[in-house]
Amino acid sequence: MEVLEQDRIAALVEAAKDGQLPESEPTTTRRSGRVRTVDFSRPTKFGADHQRGLNRATDTFCQTANTRLSSELRWPLELEPLGTAQLTWTATQGQIAPNSLLAVLEIEPVGSRIVLALEQSFVIVCLECMLGGAPERPSRNRRLTEIDWSLAHSLFDSIVTPLSQAWKELGGVTLKVIELDAPDASQIASVSEPTFSTQIEVKINQQSYSLGLLVPWAAIEPIERRLSGREQDEEESAHGTPLHDPLGNVPVAVRAEVAHVQMAVRDILALGPGSTIHFEAPAADGIELYADSVPLARARAGRHGPRRAVQLSGFFEEERSGTTHAADFQARPDAERRRSA
Repeated sequence: MEVLEQDRIAALVEAAKDGQLPESEPTTTRRSGRVRTVDFSRPTKFGADHQRGLNRATDTFCQTANTRLSSELRWPLELEPLGTAQLTWTATQGQIAPNSLLAVLEIEPVGSRIVLALEQSFVIVCLECMLGGAPERPSRNRRLTEIDWSLAHSLFDSIVTPLSQAWKELGGVTLKVIELDAPDASQIASVSEPTFSTQIEVKINQQSYSLGLLVPWAAIEPIERRLSGREQDEEESAHGTPLHDPLGNVPVAVRAEVAHVQMAVRDILALGPGSTIHFEAPAADGIELYADSVPLARARAGRHGPRRAVQLSGFFEEERSGTTHAADFQARPDAERRRSA
C-alpha cells in the first residue's frame, strides 16, 4: 500500500476542487474457479436403481403400517419417510437415536441380516396403548420388565410384517425378527461396509419419534439384481416379450393323422370287419401331426406305456426351408417329445 506525503495530498485536494483528478488505472479481478468438495469417505455402492427400489419399499411399508399399527394400538398413528443416506456402517451408527432398541432382521431365504432401530420412548408409548392406556404425554425411558419385553416382541412383529410384505414385492424375500435388543447388532457388518440408511418419522398424539432401517450392502448383494429391477428386465428380454408367458398357456388341440382318402358313399357302406383301405400316402412317411389345422411335424406311431403315442421324426418347416428347427425342440429327449394321439 502506497503512503502519500502531505504535499501530494494537498495537491490532490486542489485538483479535486477543479475537477482534474487523474484517471485511475482499471484493475482486473480474477474470479477464482469453483471448488467442489468431494467426500471420498462416502460410499456409492448403492446405485440409483437400488435406491429407488428401497425407497419404493419404504413408501409401501409406511402406507401399510399406518393402518395396521393404528388398528392394533387403537390410536391414530402416522409413519412418514424423512430421508435416506449412503454411508459406511460405522457412520450410520451415529444416525440412530439415543436409547434405541435394535432388532436384527434376517432376510429369508438369503440368510443375511439388517437392523431395525426404534426409539425406546416410542416402544413404551406403544406398550401403554397395547395395555389400554393413551399416549397423553411424552413417556420417559425406564427399565423394561419381562412383561414389557414380551409385548415389545409382539410390537416389533407387527412392524416387521408389513415391512416384510414390501420387501417380498420388491425382491421376493421376507424379513424375520431373530434377535431384539441385541448387544452385538453393530457387529453384523464391517466398519467400512457401504450401508443404506432410511429414517422414518413416527407421529402419535402430536409426538414425534424416529424409526431407522440400516441395510448393509453385503446383506442385499445376493438379490441386488432383483432389487434394482435388472433381473426382471433380463427375463423379459429372454422371453422376447412380456406376453410370452400368457400366450404360452393357451391350450391348443394336437391331433395325429395317418392319411386321408376320398371314397364313394357306396364303398364306405360296403366296409366291414377285415376290410382294407388303401391310402394314397406312402407308408414310409408315417403320420402327420397337426396343431389345430396347422401341419406341424411328421411322426411315427407307437405307444408310451398303456397309451398310444407318436414320436416326432421331422418338422414340415425343416422340409420347406432346409434349415434346422428351433433348438428348444431338439434339446428335449425323445421321451418328452411324445404326444398322445
